[in-house]
Amino acid sequence: MFFYRGLRKIYRILNVFVATLYAKFILSLYRVKYGKNLVCRGLAIIDIHPTGVLQIGDNFKMNSGNNFNRIGRQQKSILLAGINSALHIGNNVKISSTAIIAYNKISIGNNVVIGGNTVIYDSDFHSLNHNDRAEKEFDWTKNVVSTSKPVVIADNVFIGAHSTILKGVTIGENSIIAACSVITKNIGAGELWGGNPARLIRKV
Repeated sequence: MFFYRGLRKIYRILNVFVATLYAKFILSLYRVKYGKNLVCRGLAIIDIHPTGVLQIGDNFKMNSGNNFNRIGRQQKSILLAGINSALHIGNNVKISSTAIIAYNKISIGNNVVIGGNTVIYDSDFHSLNHNDRAEKEFDWTKNVVSTSKPVVIADNVFIGAHSTILKGVTIGENSIIAACSVITKNIGAGELWGGNPARLIRKV
């Protein structure tokens, strides 16, 4: 048992070292500005369009995949900035198996913690009209590019695992999102929200 635990610890250390180097290499290829002390535990998916922007502050920590923070429904973390979009991540941000998909603009403040398997979208991706969806290019232009709306997550926000943050939402500073919540409207500062769709539970 002791030998197994030792090997596991060595594996984890090597995994973090390699994954962090890989993340920094990919970020450098995309000419992304990132701060000091970036750590990636597990390989992540990073996809930045030539006209997109990704900025990451200091002390960014990212868990990715099924070897770290094992809470179920594990996936690789995804950072995507599409055509003419921007994804800004502040200082001391921690995410875990999180998908952040920007086709307009997503801003994440300082000291934000995002729980496992949370997704953040600033787009609906597809029309509710079946005729629109049948025309791929039209569906893309109308429902991704034209109707995307910015998402803002202010400082000191905590988002519980398996939550979904949808387009056009602002989450005020010091607020808390309960696990498995679906956020469809703005949240004020210092509030606890939860549910699907989420509603105000109380002030914090």
